[in-house]
Amino acid sequence: MIKRAMDLVVSAGVLTISSPALLAIAVAVKTTSPGPAIFTQQRVGLGGATFDIHKFRTMRVDHDGLAVSGTGDPRVTSVGRILRKTKLDELPQCYDVLRGKMSLVGPRPEVPHYVALWPGPLRPLILSVRPGITDPASIIYRNEAAELAQSEDPEKHYVNVILPRKAQAYAEYVRKRSLWGDLKILGQTVRAVVFG
Repeated sequence: MIKRAMDLVVSAGVLTISSPALLAIAVAVKTTSPGPAIFTQQRVGLGGATFDIHKFRTMRVDHDGLAVSGTGDPRVTSVGRILRKTKLDELPQCYDVLRGKMSLVGPRPEVPHYVALWPGPLRPLILSVRPGITDPASIIYRNEAAELAQSEDPEKHYVNVILPRKAQAYAEYVRKRSLWGDLKILGQTVRAVVFG
């Protein structure tokens, strides 16, 4: 109950305080590339239920549909590169927190076909909590795009190398989660975004 109360207070506060920035970002996305300002995608959440996650759109609408992208991916727009680097594209997920689909801290929600690739014993454990905007794996892999860019096959590298490691980190978070731990992760996330 305390975690949910923190989710509600913080996400509502962020959306309220950042509303002028949200509007400015939406206008920038819309005016620099055709398509909607907000991108939605189906992800897997609590108990395996799917939901639509919300982000500012960072790619062209006519891209090939690959789920991962590396640094320098030509599908990413000029504004999108800035949003990804600063993580501002994630701000609309505060709305997903308010509506109870996500938490501030929790395992990052994956698309269904990646969830199906998680090690079987870990899947129900990871899905036993609400997914989050950030978690330890998000901090560890904050430069994931750069790692993917160095691979000849980014999708294969993600599936074979990064995804299993993320699943282990998600499961470790669930096993050891605490309110104090969540506060530390939020602080570490802010530092990682601000100082790289």
